[in-house]
Amino acid sequence: MASVAQRIEDVAVVLRSYQLGEADRILSLLTQDHGLLRAVAKGVRKPSSRFGSRLQPLNHVHVTIYQGRSLGTISAVDSVRLYGSEIAGDYVRWSAGHVLAEATERLVPEEQEPARPHYRLLVSGLAALAQDQRDPRLVIDAFLLRSLATGGWAPSFGDCAQCGAVGPHPWVHLPSGGAVCEHCRPSGAVSISPATSALLGALLSGDWDRTSQAGSTARRAASGVVAAYLQLHLERELRSLPIADKAWLSELSYKLTGDQDVVA
Repeated sequence: MASVAQRIEDVAVVLRSYQLGEADRILSLLTQDHGLLRAVAKGVRKPSSRFGSRLQPLNHVHVTIYQGRSLGTISAVDSVRLYGSEIAGDYVRWSAGHVLAEATERLVPEEQEPARPHYRLLVSGLAALAQDQRDPRLVIDAFLLRSLATGGWAPSFGDCAQCGAVGPHPWVHLPSGGAVCEHCRPSGAVSISPATSALLGALLSGDWDRTSQAGSTARRAASGVVAAYLQLHLERELRSLPIADKAWLSELSYKLTGDQDVVA
C-alpha cells in the first residue's frame, strides 16, 4: 500500500537550491518546527511560475509541503521577508548571507528533526545583514560561534577551557576548547591579544556594544580564530567563506583608499 504524503505548513528559510530537469529546482529549507527539509519546487524556473522569486536562497517564507520519505513537494509559498532579495544588491552582505546558510545546513545534525535554536539564529543573522547596521564579517563570526555553541561545541575565550581558572588568558588552543591558562597550555597553543580575546567573548555572547569598539587588527585575528574553530569541527572549510572574506576585504580596501580598483 502506497504511503500518504504528510502535509506540512511551516515558516522556513531557503538555504540553497539546485536545478532538477528543465524547469524544477530542489530546495534545502530550514523550517521552524520541522528542521531541515528538502523539497521540489516544480516549474519554478519558468517565467510564468506561480512561485515567482520567493524561493530564492536566503528568503524567509511560509511554505506548504507534501513531504514524502526523503523529498517533499512545495505546493504553496507566501513571503515573510525576502532577505535574499533585500541584500542581493550588496555583494558583501549577500556573500555573508550565503555563509550563514551553508553553515546552518552543515551544522543542523539531522533532517526532519526540530532545530529551533539554529532557525532563530539564522533568521536573526539575516535580519542583521538586511538592517546593514553591523559589519557583515562580525555578523558572520558571531553567527558561527553561536551556531557551534548551539551544536554542543561552545568554546571558552575567558576562563580556561581545561581547568576553569579565571581568565582572561593570553593563550588559545582550539582542540582544548579555547582559552587555556599557563598551567594547562599544551604544545601548539597560540597567543592572542587581550583585545582579540575580549572580541571573541563578545561575539559569542552577542554583546554588540563591545564588538563595535574592536579595532581592525582584533577583528581580523578573531575571524581567523573563528574560521579555524569551525574547520576543526566541520573537518573542512565552508566553500562560501573565502568568497565572503574576499568581498569584505575588497570593501575594506575601498573604504581605506577610495580606489574602487583595489582588490584584497
